[in-house]
Order: sequence, then structure tokens, then C-alpha cells
Amino acid sequence: MMDSERTATIKIGGEDYELILTTKATKSIAGRYGGLENLGERLLKAENFELALDEIVWLLTLLANQSILIHNLRNKENPRELLTEEAVELLTSPLELASYKSAITECMFKGTARNVVSEEDSKNAQAE
Repeated sequence: MMDSERTATIKIGGEDYELILTTKATKSIAGRYGGLENLGERLLKAENFELALDEIVWLLTLLANQSILIHNLRNKENPRELLTEEAVELLTSPLELASYKSAITECMFKGTARNVVSEEDSKNAQAE
């Protein structure tokens, strides 16, 4: 299990997956959307339902695979198979995907909130 302060957990096909925003995931998101700040806008403004589903599936697969990649890095003798977008599509319903949006948001918030907290802490420390 990962650090719960940085993850949100979802079920795909009856199995728990931890979504985590890593630096690697952030780089992939930036490459696809031009930055984290554009992601929400892109998901909300998707021209059609199919495109919105494609984006959510891509993002879920990316974020869920981060915890698997971390596991595989730490457990080279016992690697877990990465999720594929096709598996996510087959093992979920559109209704489930819509409910996962809050887990995605939670994961993104947790992944970026630490930076804000540490900056505030350092400013407070300097002011004393």
C-alpha cells in the first residue's frame, strides 16, 4: 500500500487500485494537456461523451499504474501487471467512470497540496 496521504482508491473489476499523482504522471499529463491546470477544463469541455470517456480512461489508467510501477520498482522479484486502457474499458461501466472523477480529483489535490502546505510552512517559519 502507498502513503494514503497521496492516494485515492478505486475498484476496477473487483480489485482495488490506488491512484497516485507522481512526477512521472504529472509529466505525462503536461505532455497531453499542456499542464495540470488545463486538465479539468479539457475534461469538462470534451466535445462529446466518447471523447470524455477516452480522457477519463486514459487518466485512470495512468494514475492507477503509478502505484503498480512503484510496487514493481520496490518488488522486482514479484512484479504486478500494468493496467491497460482496454482493460479499464472492459472492466468498468460509464456510470463507474463518472463516479471515479471524484477519486481522480482527490488524487490530484493530494498530489499537489503538499507543495502548497510546505510553502506556507516555510513562509511562517521565516516570519518568526
